[in-house]
Amino acid sequence: MFRPPPLLLLLLTRCPAPRRLLSASRQGQGQGRAVGSVLKTPKGTRDHPPAQAALRERLLGSVVACFKRHGAAAIDTPVLELRETLMGKYGDNAKLIYELQDQGGELLALRYDLTVPFARYLAMNKITNIKRYHIAKVYRRDNPATTRGRYREFYQCDFDIAGQFDPMLPDAECLKIVHEILSDLQLGDFLIKVNDRRILNGVFAVCGIPESKFITTCSTIDKLDKVPWEEVKNEMVGEKGLSPEAADRIGEYVQLHGSLDLIEQLLQDPKLSQNKLAKEGLGDMKLLFEYLTLFGITGKISFDLSLARGLDYYTGVIFEAVLLQQENDHVEDLVGVGSVAGGGRYDGLVGMFDPKGRKVPCVGVSIGIERIFSILEQRVKAEMLYKKDPTMLKQLQYCENMGIPLAAIIGEQELSDGVVKLRDVATREEVDIPREGLADEIRRRLEP
Repeated sequence: MFRPPPLLLLLLTRCPAPRRLLSASRQGQGQGRAVGSVLKTPKGTRDHPPAQAALRERLLGSVVACFKRHGAAAIDTPVLELRETLMGKYGDNAKLIYELQDQGGELLALRYDLTVPFARYLAMNKITNIKRYHIAKVYRRDNPATTRGRYREFYQCDFDIAGQFDPMLPDAECLKIVHEILSDLQLGDFLIKVNDRRILNGVFAVCGIPESKFITTCSTIDKLDKVPWEEVKNEMVGEKGLSPEAADRIGEYVQLHGSLDLIEQLLQDPKLSQNKLAKEGLGDMKLLFEYLTLFGITGKISFDLSLARGLDYYTGVIFEAVLLQQENDHVEDLVGVGSVAGGGRYDGLVGMFDPKGRKVPCVGVSIGIERIFSILEQRVKAEMLYKKDPTMLKQLQYCENMGIPLAAIIGEQELSDGVVKLRDVATREEVDIPREGLADEIRRRLEP
């Protein structure tokens, strides 16, 4: 189980210290930089000082331990791929690929994810059976939201199973891995949404959508976790060219969510039960839930028809894990606050790279390591004022200057009494907390 670093430091903070950017005019102007320019990392990237690097190492160690328990071996691939390797695999997201060109004129791109390079690796090396994990940086020309762990350069943490196996067993194992990791990291309540591209395509077909518009409709449906149905419908009609009637028919399905009962209900649906793709997908979904029941994890799984995952290469089961929080005082009112894992089945991707079109069935999951890191960083970051014999006043002044909300004070009296004095820096209120209850009290005070 992942454990946050021990609370040996005295000054607790919720947010990292602000960066100090020094201008050339202050630093001296003979260093080849324009007067008034600032030293900074490119937009959507960041440095990792030692404390952050140590936390990241512990986090990745916990995730890798889970991957290894499930029998995966590590591989690595180049950060550069041929442009043609990546294009046509990511739907509307292809515009986010960083394209490059070398001196010889070869068209290259920075990898967008670790899945397409993995499929290329399998086809190139004629590998038909492997269980692998891969942790490396990927690049997306996206609009970054760094406060939510969204960057242009970031780590992905992937686990994949390639090869022929009994139906739904590898898929169930991927979901079990997500459940294990999120439980071990103690991030709070979470939900794993599952769906199947074949079910979605069946829904589109019975609603009268032409097959040429399946993928682009998927990309729109994928926004339902962020925007209300009316906005999604307006995009389908206004931008994707669907009729309002067809959009309404789709809406009747994609707003459904449940578990085995919903699967049984849809298997009896007069329209879907006549569609070959939907029937196959629902049959496999029922089998998947039977395995998940044996694993004892169905309490955290939801069959959600709004889940689409807008990448072109998914062919079967798709899933996404989200963290939950209370919307108000009612415990039952839980809302998603961000995806922390996602994946699915992509049986046709390897065949796109094989000269003879030979397919290798694959399913995998990517852990959202950057978002998880951002959450854990806010929870466990702590620091001390590194001065020889610092006075209490200087330490408390440092807290105020750096925006540190709490100070834990341990002196001889506190050691003798078995307590820690916890000081609210802003109000200057102090309270003695039993040592065994300190972590819970800090967590309570720092909760948003």
